Amino acid sequence: MSFPHSVTYFLLCSISVIYTPLSLAHDAQHPLAITSSLSMDEQAARLSQFFDKEVIVSGPKVVDCTLSGGAKTQCLQIEVQSVTDHEQGPWCPNTVNEGIQKGGMMFYDGEVYGIDGGFIKNLAQFFNDDQWQLFNPKTGVVNVTRTKKACAAAAKPDVEDEYRNYCVQCQVSYMGNALTTTYIIPIKPVIDKGLQRANEFTGYGVAFNGVKFDVRAPIEHILGAYTLAPFDACGGHVNLHVGYHYHAAMGCSTQWRSVATHAPIIGLAVDGHLIYSRLNADGQEPDDLDSCRGHRFANLGYHYHVNLPAKNQILGCLKGQQGCALDQKMMKNKQGGMLCDASQRPLRPLRPPKERPPKERPPKE
Repeated sequence: MSFPHSVTYFLLCSISVIYTPLSLAHDAQHPLAITSSLSMDEQAARLSQFFDKEVIVSGPKVVDCTLSGGAKTQCLQIEVQSVTDHEQGPWCPNTVNEGIQKGGMMFYDGEVYGIDGGFIKNLAQFFNDDQWQLFNPKTGVVNVTRTKKACAAAAKPDVEDEYRNYCVQCQVSYMGNALTTTYIIPIKPVIDKGLQRANEFTGYGVAFNGVKFDVRAPIEHILGAYTLAPFDACGGHVNLHVGYHYHAAMGCSTQWRSVATHAPIIGLAVDGHLIYSRLNADGQEPDDLDSCRGHRFANLGYHYHVNLPAKNQILGCLKGQQGCALDQKMMKNKQGGMLCDASQRPLRPLRPPKERPPKERPPKE
């Protein structure tokens, strides 16, 4: 796929950190393979070794859990905070004269677009819709959410009217104390009868720096309110519920080497399968991926490979039953009972965006 010229900045700035722990690299079998010689506690300990040390707040430990399809099993419980080695942001340029180094990017219509000042200046032409006006035409200053209150009003499906035509950026500093998430993930995946759609509570999984691999960004709701919610060069942005999270895997988080020719491991899915980067060592995507973007290779077992950033969907679906991802409030409310019963968690419906007259975009040149 070809990217618009302005987006080459992001591709050049992607950070790739590969670790090869000796304790795991020389194992005859994949470190997450369940074998008769490994207890569940030992397997949970191995899983936790993938996470950066500074990320782990508590755990790992083995707990009983009920998965999304009703299966009762044992899960890894680990509490993590996101600790990134890369810069978070920028997202919104301050003026229409600022270049791509001051802005983020947008996934739209199967393409990646750099959100620089020039892009914001020409939004009405890009969308063929004169209601787009994200900047002051006299000063060139871009309308940007610059407070926690503004972030809360704009970073939601039903954007408040006063924040229509805004570039939405939220800061981790708005969250106060460090956010943590407790992931409760099956140690041994339980394959479901049908493919599962990841839900917005758990996302697809977690990167080894503690950042959530989230579900697709609701682009239609964002654009429906005449707002932009750009991602940074690592495919992430901030909201007040999750904090900093990824909507694409751009190579910025911790990676672990697998086998010589295969892609590195970058995360753990909420169904217990590993998540690998998109490309193998030869620069090619595996040619036998299923609709969830998973396959089996050598002795690595079934695992996923992430999608192109432009797809706005890190994985296609989930093959196994899902565990839980609980924030601090959820953990506090669940004290005294089973922490994870994913079968009882309903999907939160998205409210439809405010309607606007449909207009056709000019054809691509």
